[in-house]
Amino acid sequence: MAVEMSDEQFDAAVTDALALIPDRLAAKIDNVAVFVEERYQPEPWEAPDTVLLGLYEGIPLTERGAEPWAMPDRITLYKAAILDICDTEQEVVEQVTVTVVHEVAHFFGIDDATLHRLGWG
Repeated sequence: MAVEMSDEQFDAAVTDALALIPDRLAAKIDNVAVFVEERYQPEPWEAPDTVLLGLYEGIPLTERGAEPWAMPDRITLYKAAILDICDTEQEVVEQVTVTVVHEVAHFFGIDDATLHRLGWG
C-alpha cells in the first residue's frame, strides 16, 4: 500500500539524504540541481509503462572535459513512484536515501551494474 507524505516531508527526506553524502565527495559535486517531480514521463522511444524512482541527467564527472556550454546536471526524484513502493514513512526515507545515492553515483560515473552489485540498485 502506498504511503502518503506531504511535499514538505518528502523534501526533508531528500535534504537529509543529501546531507549523508560524505564531505569529501559533496565538495566535488558542482553545478548539479536536485528536483522532485511526481512521476517520470517516458520518452517516446521508451515503454509507456516505464517507472523510474530517480534520474541523473548530465555529463558524469569521469567523462567531463572543458565543456563551457554544459548546462547544470540534474538529479530528479519521482515522489509518487517512491511512495507507491513503500509501506511506511521509514521505508520512504530509506528508499529516498538509496535513490539519492544511486543518482549521485551516476554523477561520479558509476554505472547501474556496479550500483546493483553494491546494493544501491
